[in-house]
Amino acid sequence: MKWITRARPKTDRIACPWLIKRFIDPAAEIIYVPADMVLDHAKEVGGKSFDAPGADFHHQPNPAGGERCSFETLIAAYSLDDDDPALARLAKIVHAADLASELDTDPLAPGLLAIGLGGLDVEADDHALLARAEFVYDALYAWCRQQVTADTAPATA
Repeated sequence: MKWITRARPKTDRIACPWLIKRFIDPAAEIIYVPADMVLDHAKEVGGKSFDAPGADFHHQPNPAGGERCSFETLIAAYSLDDDDPALARLAKIVHAADLASELDTDPLAPGLLAIGLGGLDVEADDHALLARAEFVYDALYAWCRQQVTADTAPATA
């Protein structure tokens, strides 16, 4: 499947392709286009759009209150966090890094945002940026897995 989003990815537009390729569609082709072309291009190629106004997967109201970022919208649409507390933890970090009003709700969010913004300065090619940034999300997900395992480990006397 072709997955289309806006060019110059930083937080949600790096996290979403990582999620799509790891959990939804391992053969996904990620296509970055100018913001005003996302919906038309997705329709033209029969793809799915994300993280753009009017996209198949975009920010939406959260039933628990507030707003979901596109990463959370994808997780909910594909029921990915039902049995994966590490992915749910990662979603909290991405949410806080992606929504400016939520940045202080997770201690890791400012660092993830800084990596996303800095990535734009060191890599001009969006696909190369995605390839380089996937390691960050692999590492962060591994850290989340360790954290949720430690949080649920029985106490020893």
